[in-house]
Amino acid sequence: MATKKLTTRQEVEDFVRGCTFYGTGGGGLPSNGIDSLMSEIEKGNEVGWVDASEIDDDAITVCPFLMGSIAPHTPEVVKEMEGFGLTNPVNKEKERLGKAVAELAKYEGVKIGAVVPIELGGANTPGPLAAGILNGVPCVDGDYTGRAIPEILQTTPYIAEKKLWPVASVDEFGNVCLIKDAINYRMVERIGKLIASGAYGLAGQAGFLMTGKEMKETVIPGTLTECYELGKVIRESREKSLDPVGETIKNLNGYLMAKGVVTGKDTKDDLGYYWGTHTITGRDEFEGNVYKIWFKNENHVMWENDVPIITSPDIIVVVNSKTGEPYANPILAIGEEVSVIGLKARKEFRNERAIGVLGPRYFGFDFDYTPIEERKSTK
Repeated sequence: MATKKLTTRQEVEDFVRGCTFYGTGGGGLPSNGIDSLMSEIEKGNEVGWVDASEIDDDAITVCPFLMGSIAPHTPEVVKEMEGFGLTNPVNKEKERLGKAVAELAKYEGVKIGAVVPIELGGANTPGPLAAGILNGVPCVDGDYTGRAIPEILQTTPYIAEKKLWPVASVDEFGNVCLIKDAINYRMVERIGKLIASGAYGLAGQAGFLMTGKEMKETVIPGTLTECYELGKVIRESREKSLDPVGETIKNLNGYLMAKGVVTGKDTKDDLGYYWGTHTITGRDEFEGNVYKIWFKNENHVMWENDVPIITSPDIIVVVNSKTGEPYANPILAIGEEVSVIGLKARKEFRNERAIGVLGPRYFGFDFDYTPIEERKSTK
């Protein structure tokens, strides 16, 4: 029995909206997440999650996740795909994830007791939830990052030195692969991305086989409920004619980093990641300033007039200034009126090991991570 059940489209949209917010530009497209859950509700299946404490310590848990780029396909890429016979997808995102869970369980000869999302995102949280339904097991109210991330080592199991592999992979065209062993997390990330990019999109993968006890030691609890409640705050603030951006910031103890118009978008799809920089020209109290946000799937560094003002592991979210709706990076377009919200990183990522794989130097920038609250206190 689920601790929390989603039974209406409004509840699903609230949940996915909150997931998209914490996706910080990545984490998949919300339309896919809504489809993953609504299709299960329409079939009469129970959609929801359970508290981590409800999972037995000796149960086997698995983490299904989407691996690959969310960049739109160009006509040239579509032509390349046709040359490989990649023209008729057979798996939706949730089905890829569900099959990856089943493939991993079969390979390891284990019975899965629960699934745990790897991150928060518009598709990469609803997808694992639906994958659990397809395999007849509950989804835990929690995840392993408390946001979305581009690389699999930017997770609490990595911080806790838990084992990731083996990993099963199923792409949208039905190709099945298994990463049996690996020398480290970064190689699993590299191999997994190459598998996904080989099929020009997102593969459903599954790994992080852990006991319930190990899962409870590493999961960030309550984040799915948190996403649902945040999605409600954004919607209800609009319905009450309140400022959704201001209400979100107040609810999350966040910071308004900028407000303006998107005037530039420079992107590329490479090595299974969606890379780029958005340029925002300031308005209102931010008039006269130019902001840039660099992303690798997710937003990781933001500058004001070429001076960094927030970086990962702190959270950078671009939302519509009028509606408060969060943007996934492939959807954010030139001309959009946006606000940028900054949040403190979760406590699990305010340590040396986490900053070492999610701070600006890891992404190749020549400056150190400074907590957002320290930067704001000096202004």
